[in-house]
Amino acid sequence: MKSMKSTSGLENSCIAQNRGGRVPYNDLIVGLDIGTSKVCAVIGQYDENNIPEITGVGMYQSRGMRRGVIVNIDATVKSIVQAVEAAEMMAGREVGEVTVGISGAHVEGINSRGVVAVTGKGREIVEADVERVIDAARAIVVPMDRAILHVIPQEFIVDDQSGIKNPVGMIGVRLESEVHIITGSTSSAQNIIKSVNRAGFRVSEIVLESLAASKAVLSQDEKDLGVLLIDLGGGTTNVLVYIEGAPYHTSILSLGADQVTSDLSIMLKTPLESAERIKRDAGCCYVEHVEDDHYVQIPRVGGRPPDRIAKSKIAEIIQPRMEEILRLVRDRVNEQQLLKRCGGGVVIVGGGALMPGVAELATDIFELPVRIGYPEGPGGLKEEYSDPQYATAVGLVMSAAGKSEGEAPRRERKERGQNILSKFKEWIGEFF
Repeated sequence: MKSMKSTSGLENSCIAQNRGGRVPYNDLIVGLDIGTSKVCAVIGQYDENNIPEITGVGMYQSRGMRRGVIVNIDATVKSIVQAVEAAEMMAGREVGEVTVGISGAHVEGINSRGVVAVTGKGREIVEADVERVIDAARAIVVPMDRAILHVIPQEFIVDDQSGIKNPVGMIGVRLESEVHIITGSTSSAQNIIKSVNRAGFRVSEIVLESLAASKAVLSQDEKDLGVLLIDLGGGTTNVLVYIEGAPYHTSILSLGADQVTSDLSIMLKTPLESAERIKRDAGCCYVEHVEDDHYVQIPRVGGRPPDRIAKSKIAEIIQPRMEEILRLVRDRVNEQQLLKRCGGGVVIVGGGALMPGVAELATDIFELPVRIGYPEGPGGLKEEYSDPQYATAVGLVMSAAGKSEGEAPRRERKERGQNILSKFKEWIGEFF
């Protein structure tokens, strides 16, 4: 296993030391999804036409995370190293910087509005006016232990004319903006940065995981029509709603597919490791799809002989828990009356999306069209990364490359390159 190193900041473009005899390059774009049950790493590289393509993917069991939050830094560091090493080996390149995802119940999304007067020559709206009105919208009270992760414009309003996506060049007196602000715990972000640094890499950007996944699996038509994205992870379920092309709701539930494993372990009286294997190999969350004449061997503890149980009985254990998770998502979205505006339906990603019957169960609960989200990212190793489990990591690569549809306006890109980077440096500085 590669040696553990720490870095003192984000200033340099590649690692000073050479791991494994290979030289790191700064033309790589790397997405790192540190989940509760797994760590996914995806390496992208620009081709001769300056188009990113996926050249390496890696996955390793996550240890040290609980419900999207780091609880053991040493264990998390080891998982990060293993996942990135696997991706590096496939790509034949060495990683220096990574774009990392963040999740957990501490993440919150709120909508805000800002208003400014247009003061330029001829009342023509320029980029500076757009920056001022977004600054006015983001001027909210944020507790000391929280930080703003994203400020995403939803629409602009010029003299009461709404629905404007880019007001630059228009004539007006009054400019308003509606934005979606995503905040997160400062300490959680600090722990992510510290873990990645101790693994020998630098964090170039932190991105909300569901926002990253949306870049990889959602089409622009779905975003415009309104779509509900559900990321069914191991310890958390991320919820993101797009309305008219922009995020309007963000929330995270502290429940995930690991709870299904726990239920199986308790009800079947079998170890967690065996319950996880049963869930993967024989699990289904839609009882109607399971035939009664199929049986599964259930390992017992304490040297007791194994038992047999019908697959339908396993589904009867899994389905209520999955129903609970999906109904909680539905209730969260209905609180803001947004579900009826999701004409694009529901898209499910994450490890939980692999469970048979989840799309059918979600269709019954949401009464909307449901599909499983497979990453439609850059070219390259498409067969390796075309899996709902890689949606977030692929989306992180796309976010870093800036090639996704609906790319944030120049104002947000400028902030991410300056303000947020400076904030990350301040956070890192507290540890070194």
